[in-house]
Amino acid sequence: MEFEVWWLLAIPVIFGCGWVAARLDLRSLLSESRNLPASYFRGLNFLLNEQPDKAIDAFIEVAKLDPETTELHFALGSLFRRRGETERAIRVHQNLLSRHDLPQADHERALYELGHDFLKAGLLDRAEDAFGRLHTGAYAKAAQHAKLTIYQIEKEWHKALTEAEALSDLDPAVSYRKEIAQFHCELAQEALQRKDADAVTQALDAALAVNPANVRAPLLRGDMLLAAGDAEGALRVLRTIEQQNPVYLGLAAKRLMRAYEALGRAPEGLAVLRDALRKNPSDDLLEIVYEKTTALEGPDAALKLMREQMQRAPSAPGMVRLLEANAATAHGDTQTDLQLMGKLITQRTKSLPRYVCDQCGFRARLFYWQCPGCNGWETYTPRRVDVPAAS
Repeated sequence: MEFEVWWLLAIPVIFGCGWVAARLDLRSLLSESRNLPASYFRGLNFLLNEQPDKAIDAFIEVAKLDPETTELHFALGSLFRRRGETERAIRVHQNLLSRHDLPQADHERALYELGHDFLKAGLLDRAEDAFGRLHTGAYAKAAQHAKLTIYQIEKEWHKALTEAEALSDLDPAVSYRKEIAQFHCELAQEALQRKDADAVTQALDAALAVNPANVRAPLLRGDMLLAAGDAEGALRVLRTIEQQNPVYLGLAAKRLMRAYEALGRAPEGLAVLRDALRKNPSDDLLEIVYEKTTALEGPDAALKLMREQMQRAPSAPGMVRLLEANAATAHGDTQTDLQLMGKLITQRTKSLPRYVCDQCGFRARLFYWQCPGCNGWETYTPRRVDVPAAS
């Protein structure tokens, strides 16, 4: 293939075109940078020097000088909200919404951010209104999630149910069964306080229809039956928890013993709970078993129980019970010393958290169906943190 001489002429032309294009881009960049206010560069400098407060002031000045800086407005609003300055965040986003030339996508974004400003400020009605105006568009689903959060904060369980069911229909790949079942249980709890047995039954049936694995429903049904004097029915319902999820049996222990006692079968109930304790160690279950063993079989049997239990699953609450059982069978100074040791351990451990959220790690002294930290449902396992899992 012969070498074409004209390529020698084309090469410098190509380089020349590239040089001209680069000069034009540079001029364009310099022109744009000259149009930016000096406050913008001061703000960047403050950020680089880790002076966020001064940077924010500088960017506010930029936003005032150039109302077209939409992204800067959004950034400022987000910064204000994270810093807890919700009033300033609200003003920023309301100013954006007041602009008639704002594109639809930015209008929806500003409305969504404003809803979060109101939510952070505790203005739940205004937050609900802002999110409720986002029926369509890129933020519609996120707005529904936000409304679901609001309804749970307000304990508006009927509205929460409607929203969760709508979200399930919107995205079948995401399951809301656990949440929906818990909302039904919350309604059952309210009906139980009103002594409305029909409403309790209806809500609990709905909860189990949505999530058959829900443990709270049989617990509440057991409460209803015990209140109605149907100990046999309560016992039948509560015993299903052992097959369903034995880890939760500690929550049912007091109810079970009430049912057995009402039927005149307390020893049988104690034997059932003692067997459950051996299979699934639980401090909540242990407390009931220890108490009933002491009452029905005496202090020596209670001491034997505690020694065996502490060898299987040692824990701080168990140690307190062991000292208590020892003190009940001791005399004189030994009894006094054991009682003092028990009181000391109790004082040291009574304020310690007992349960840990599997989702966010929030620690609590009480068992919650909904975590106070992340608002997740059924994220607490009813096994205290100092109790090892059964081998």
